[in-house]
Amino acid sequence: MNNTLRNPLAYALFTLPTSLLFLAFFLYPLLTSLRYGFTHWNGISDPQFIGFDNFIIAFQDKYFWIAVRNNVYFIGFSVFLQIPLILMLALLVSRVRLFAAFYKTTIFVPTILSTSVVGVLWAFVYHPQAGLLNQMLEALGLEAWTRVWLADESTAMLSVLVTNGWQWIGFYVVLVLSAIYAIPKEIMEAAEIDGAGYWGRAWSIMIPLLRPVIVLMVLLSITGAMKALDIVFVMTGGNPYGITEVMATYMYKKAYRLGDYGYANAIAILIFVFTVILTSLFRRLAREKERT
Repeated sequence: MNNTLRNPLAYALFTLPTSLLFLAFFLYPLLTSLRYGFTHWNGISDPQFIGFDNFIIAFQDKYFWIAVRNNVYFIGFSVFLQIPLILMLALLVSRVRLFAAFYKTTIFVPTILSTSVVGVLWAFVYHPQAGLLNQMLEALGLEAWTRVWLADESTAMLSVLVTNGWQWIGFYVVLVLSAIYAIPKEIMEAAEIDGAGYWGRAWSIMIPLLRPVIVLMVLLSITGAMKALDIVFVMTGGNPYGITEVMATYMYKKAYRLGDYGYANAIAILIFVFTVILTSLFRRLAREKERT
């Protein structure tokens, strides 16, 4: 057995299935997209090489930049609003002793729902006449606050962001809880003996120890935000007037509705490049912060 594990051929055989899947479903599509991104192609005729024209068009396309802005909104909402709320919920749930499993399950349930189900469910919540949100506002005497939430330019994007956050918050809460439970009890007991209250211990001890998990959540938030598609597609389709468009939905429309597959592949390449740049910058900042 030991001789087998020392054999490089054994490692190659064990990794071969995964490597083939990686080549077939990631590397090959990426290289194909890279090829067609430099062409004018309608998906039927032979592609015509046009150099960087698709990328020049993208950088001059105001609707593309609206989509980029909305992806940035996804990232900002996740990092600056959702993650602090996740930490707060995880710290609260970690204190619960009675019905703890019930609270964990309740928080996690939205994560197991498909995005289509979540989108349709919240579309009913935001419905201008029958929606729960407007009915609650009317019951509280706040009729002036009612909106056509998904058709109002001022509220449509925020409504999508809230829905997306609701769906994924449970996954991250469970992730943080597992890290909290892994903190040695001796450290917390020593701080308690020194007179530190729970929230003092949480701020001074628990959150610093949760730093690797927080970094992971930010990275997952960035990558998830950059590839956001389904929730926007189900809830608004990029409407009204393209206000809720994200890069992935814009790419989809260019490809499957307008037949401009070359331009759509260029957008796909830009999504990949922007994601790599953002994650690399954050990882570098995180490493520099850790050194200090």
